[in-house]
Amino acid sequence: MSKKIETEILILAKPEKVWAIPTDFDKYPDWNPFIKSIQGNVRIGNTITVRLEPPGANGMTFKPVVLAFDINKELRWIGHLLFPGLFDGEHQFELINNNNGTTTFRQSENFRGILVPLFNKMLDINTVNGFNLMNRKLKELVENEL
Repeated sequence: MSKKIETEILILAKPEKVWAIPTDFDKYPDWNPFIKSIQGNVRIGNTITVRLEPPGANGMTFKPVVLAFDINKELRWIGHLLFPGLFDGEHQFELINNNNGTTTFRQSENFRGILVPLFNKMLDINTVNGFNLMNRKLKELVENEL
């Protein structure tokens, strides 16, 4: 079973300006309403510690492996609930340069595993709301720094 969630927002700034905020992990507790912390050496192949607190749902801490870290373009990791195949989530931040001084920030997650159907409602409501809250706050921070 699989499910994909994808949100995006247009930010009135170049990718370099946008990238600076979601990759300044020490400041997540100060601004991020969804991902409360990212700890560890965020490099391809490394395991990091991520704390999520979706609105209206219980928070969780997990230890995903970084799959991509392409400066000004993409950050992606994969995490598992207990063990691979049960409930896996591949999370991605993608910055799309619109070549007009704006950036599309896309946040998505591909969920796979036998437990995905049990979490459908939470994913559709709480997780999507968390993505959108984070996206809006990121836009606000970037555009107010200009």
